[in-house]
Amino acid sequence: MNIAFETPDQPEVIALIADLDAYQLTLYPPESVYALDLASLKQPNVLFAVARDAEGAAVGCGAMVVTPEFAEVKRMYVRPEARGQGLARRMLTTLERAAAQRGSSVYALETGPAQPEAIALYEQLGYQRCGPYGDYRDDPLSVFMRKQVA
Repeated sequence: MNIAFETPDQPEVIALIADLDAYQLTLYPPESVYALDLASLKQPNVLFAVARDAEGAAVGCGAMVVTPEFAEVKRMYVRPEARGQGLARRMLTTLERAAAQRGSSVYALETGPAQPEAIALYEQLGYQRCGPYGDYRDDPLSVFMRKQVA
């Protein structure tokens, strides 16, 4: 599997993001899904990574929005058939490294309680639960996490 920074406005990647949206809406009501749209993902402060299989098909994606305060993990998704191979871990590590090169040392994310595998991965990578940050409101369907590196 190859992970590279790409633009999100490719048809295959748009389909991948649509799969993510559909998946999230099976878990949470729309008002508890805090997804970035395509225009937001194309902003210069957004790092967008795509994972591709050996045939070049897009099987995963992830983004980080880099702000002066922190870099926020967004749009992390790996298609079910590509899970269990450490791809999400590699993608998040790639995003963190790129955000660090832009000066970030604090990473934050919002996920949901219906995604225990994602929460476990984030905890393994050093993220700790915290309260809402930025513009988020307290939501029982949100799990907020933060990681600070030296």
